[in-house]
Amino acid sequence: MRSGAVLVRCGVVAVAGLVGCQARDNAAINGYVEAEFVRVAAPLAGRLVALPAQRGAQVGVGAPLFTLEHESEAAAVSESQARVVRSEAQARDLARGQRREELAAAQAAVDAARAALVDSESDLRRERGLAASGFTSGATLTAAQSRRDADAAKVRQLEAQLRTAQQGAREDTQAAARADAEAARAALEQTRWRLAQKSVTAPVAASVEDTLYRVGEWVNAGSPVVTLLEPGALKLRFFVPETLLAQMKPGVVVQAECDGCGSSFSATVRRVASEAEFTPPVIYSKENRQRLLFLVEAWPSADDAKRLRPGLPVQVRLGGK
Repeated sequence: MRSGAVLVRCGVVAVAGLVGCQARDNAAINGYVEAEFVRVAAPLAGRLVALPAQRGAQVGVGAPLFTLEHESEAAAVSESQARVVRSEAQARDLARGQRREELAAAQAAVDAARAALVDSESDLRRERGLAASGFTSGATLTAAQSRRDADAAKVRQLEAQLRTAQQGAREDTQAAARADAEAARAALEQTRWRLAQKSVTAPVAASVEDTLYRVGEWVNAGSPVVTLLEPGALKLRFFVPETLLAQMKPGVVVQAECDGCGSSFSATVRRVASEAEFTPPVIYSKENRQRLLFLVEAWPSADDAKRLRPGLPVQVRLGGK
């Protein structure tokens, strides 16, 4: 009968194989070490052409990890740069107006028209004097008046054309040219970003845990190529029965030990699962409620984490200080 009682009290082991006999609050609970890896991928696809990251190596922030082929992206950057140069030149040209030679020709035409106006005004004054003395007809005076008016209109027309040439294109046309230049610069930034994404660097200081591709292989967009492990990114995972759930809250400190890890160490609980991992298909009772297991995650200090490796079995005891 005594052995049967022990089997009932240790029923959790039969269900999960993780929790030890819970005869006391500080009985050992079996668990394991899990890592929160940083899996580094590129947002674009391509053939892997360089993999400087090696398993077990320590890398700092910004260290090169891998490179995908990027000839197409480099060519796109060159094309976008040329488009920016062209669009900016067009915008400047429209803002400046016509070239100096064209403005000089327009100014010469204005000067010639003004000279012709001076001559026609002189002729008109002479004809008016002759008409007043009765030496010319009214038709001749009318013709001189019309010629003077035509020359004056010609001067006004050419002066307006000169001002337009000096001012450049219309404001709407200049605004359209500036918008084209801005769009070209935005397209250049996009191509530069795509090119930069083909050479991936370490986002954090960490150790290289694994490389998932070999040089020459095709890598799909978003597929991790390198797995990193930051210092201290290790946690303990273990399961507690429902009878001990009240003691497991974020901030609670537990004690842990493992083979080959040296002295025991403490870990702080950060997460307690809100639902049971295993629920047997029976009516809950006082006798079988220990079969309900709840996942608990606890983090050791950064110094203690250096002694641990992912997958390492650990024994956890409650009531740590």
